[in-house]
Amino acid sequence: MHARDLVVDFPAVAMETPAVDAARLLAEHDLPGLIVVDGDGRPLCVLPGTQVLRMAVPRYCQDDPALARVVDEGHADLFVRALGSRTVRECLPEQPRELPITDPGATVLEVAALMARTRSPLVAVVEGGRLIGAVTLHGLLDHLL
Repeated sequence: MHARDLVVDFPAVAMETPAVDAARLLAEHDLPGLIVVDGDGRPLCVLPGTQVLRMAVPRYCQDDPALARVVDEGHADLFVRALGSRTVRECLPEQPRELPITDPGATVLEVAALMARTRSPLVAVVEGGRLIGAVTLHGLLDHLL
């Protein structure tokens, strides 16, 4: 079995996509992350959903979990507004990581190793320089198990 056998259509976003739109896409489609592409459809990076969440959760709550406990639920629901006018570009980690990208001929073990090494819940599958879809952790585990 190869990546081409596990690839699924997967939404992509641009660097300038509003972060709130990215969060909405993650939630509406129950996605583990998003693939960020350039204007030609080439993957630039994988944006895990946790990175979008990181932009929304107040820094003081991330630094001190005890402070998160004192915020009442009525106000906690408002934290997504912190995304405001931020873009996907602003959600990316400060340190670039290895791009979890492969070709359709990659074996299942190659895809699994790439996911594990990059700590990414999905791998972009590219053919001819263009994104054709992704292999998700869920799809990979379904196949393996």
